[in-house]
Amino acid sequence: MSDRLQVKKTYKLYVGGKFPRSESGRTYPVSSPDGTELANAALASRKDARDAVAAARKAQRPWAGQTAYLRGQILYRAAEMLEGRAGQFAEELADATGAEPHEALGTVEAAIDRLVHYAGWTDKYTSVLGGANPVAGPYFNHTTPEPLGVIAVLAPQDDPFLGLIEVIAPAVATGNTVVVLASEAKPLPALSFGEVLATSDLPGGVVNLLSGKAAEVAPHLASHADVNGLDLTGADADLAASLEAAAAETLKVVRRPGKGGNALDLLRQWTEYKTVWHPAGMAAGAGGAY
Repeated sequence: MSDRLQVKKTYKLYVGGKFPRSESGRTYPVSSPDGTELANAALASRKDARDAVAAARKAQRPWAGQTAYLRGQILYRAAEMLEGRAGQFAEELADATGAEPHEALGTVEAAIDRLVHYAGWTDKYTSVLGGANPVAGPYFNHTTPEPLGVIAVLAPQDDPFLGLIEVIAPAVATGNTVVVLASEAKPLPALSFGEVLATSDLPGGVVNLLSGKAAEVAPHLASHADVNGLDLTGADADLAASLEAAAAETLKVVRRPGKGGNALDLLRQWTEYKTVWHPAGMAAGAGGAY
């Protein structure tokens, strides 16, 4: 038996494409359901939340400006990287949730499939959600979906990995950037997912991952004036009510807990619509048409 000391993993935040510790220096212990201590996770602060929103805002316009094809390729690359590390994630997920190894692996494989699924939607959802509108007169009238901007997300508490992917992927696929507060008690698979994103050509700031106490961090995200949408999937009823009230002060789009939907519904959730009128015949000259 080797007597070398094992290099234990230090779980950090993922903000702006980097892996900082909390600016406060705080951590909190993370344990398995049977009480076994697994690791310490960074305890994010208000400053960490603000830094994450700033990183997401800086990245949003360039990310939305990328071609749909490229966004799809990057999501597919994330699926590739996750496939190569499926064993590690299955082990972390089994430790976090107490699931049997084969069940945990099945969950990881489902998460990979979700990434591939949304990668395929990136160049299709605009055609499905938008289109040409019939109008009376010499005009073309087109409606197209556009990203909302920065989305703050409370990830599911009891589904710390597949649930995480299901709230991140549709928002990112449609050109938004996200600040995600991982499951408070089971954050480790989410924090490891930052390593996958960092090696998937995803620009820094598109996805930002925080760990910590929802009651402490989430109010700062909900009331932040530079956040355009708020996903309360992982909030309990009391916290959700207070966060929704805070979000109303800055007129955010809010997704309430328990609100399900298919992939298209989730893609639609984080878009707004732009309608453009264009005179017919302009390009062909006076009196022309096309």
